[in-house]
Amino acid sequence: MEYVIGIVLGAVVAALGLFVGFDRDRSFYPTVLIVIGAYYSLFALLGPPSARPIVAETAVGCVFLVVAVMGYKRSQWLVAAGMVGHGVFDLFHHLLIENPGVPVWWPGFCMSIDVALGVWVFGLTYRRAR
Repeated sequence: MEYVIGIVLGAVVAALGLFVGFDRDRSFYPTVLIVIGAYYSLFALLGPPSARPIVAETAVGCVFLVVAVMGYKRSQWLVAAGMVGHGVFDLFHHLLIENPGVPVWWPGFCMSIDVALGVWVFGLTYRRAR
């Protein structure tokens, strides 16, 4: 169910960006990527007190922040790749970082919304480039 909800919510965010006009500003999807990259840090703070997951999740979140800023400054292709890349990260997160604050359903949900939005941003970027 988390996969369906993630895809639907990704479509809702994309539709809102399109119909309200948020996505006319180049900063919209990079900002979304920054927020997406910060959630695991939030879960680390909500879990049992431990510096290890907080530091690890914040470091990974900073990687996605840098990708978002570079995408904003240089190319929306990087933003799209960052979103899909975060979706791939969601698949392997549990193998890389032990974070007991992450809900069981989160990786599937997050992967779904990340990939849905990443594909959308790839399509928008392709269409705008033509």
